[in-house]
Amino acid sequence: MENYIKKFLQLIIGLFIFAFGLVLCIHANIGLAPWEAFSIGISNVTGISYGNVSIMTGLVILLVLVSVFKEKIGFGTIFNTVLIGAYADFIISLKVIPYMTNYFSGLLMLIAGQILVAYASYLYISVGMCPGPRDTLMVALGKRLPKVPIGIVRSLIEGFFLSIGWLLGAKVGLGTVIYVFGIGFTVQITFKVLKFDVKSVVHESVPETISALKQIRSERIY
Repeated sequence: MENYIKKFLQLIIGLFIFAFGLVLCIHANIGLAPWEAFSIGISNVTGISYGNVSIMTGLVILLVLVSVFKEKIGFGTIFNTVLIGAYADFIISLKVIPYMTNYFSGLLMLIAGQILVAYASYLYISVGMCPGPRDTLMVALGKRLPKVPIGIVRSLIEGFFLSIGWLLGAKVGLGTVIYVFGIGFTVQITFKVLKFDVKSVVHESVPETISALKQIRSERIY
């Protein structure tokens, strides 16, 4: 039980750091990452906060993953869907992170944000409770398009949502390019430094986690 408590705490903390990193990338003000551009674009048009748009987008993707693709969903997927957006709105509401006004300071903030996102990815993926809805969508489409490299699948998904965000007025620029091409490298280096093999992680679905918790409780009682 203590192990699961640690896992949930690590998951929650990891997602907070992830949200903090995303806010840094947004406030770098030199161009948004694809999913952030989409959420900011929708926010600009509807007046709904960035975090709530992110949550609603995640919930729609989650519904598609369960009903159409029949993908394995874990507590990590659910927490990712809800908490990152909620955390981001909270952090933004504190108004402690200024918008950068020049490329150099913006670049530094963007790099710092990417490093935090990479470290947070290690924290929440390593608990083995399934990745977030956007990554799961990429995997689900990759399974159904076996002849298409997964990198292209990801690029098509992100390119589609980036285009929508741009058309809705979200800022696309140098930061967008840096994020798209830099985040993979940053994650790779971070995982290497932490000696974390993402392929070795065995993920638990929600039913599997609940079943394990019930078994632990039963063993304690008897």
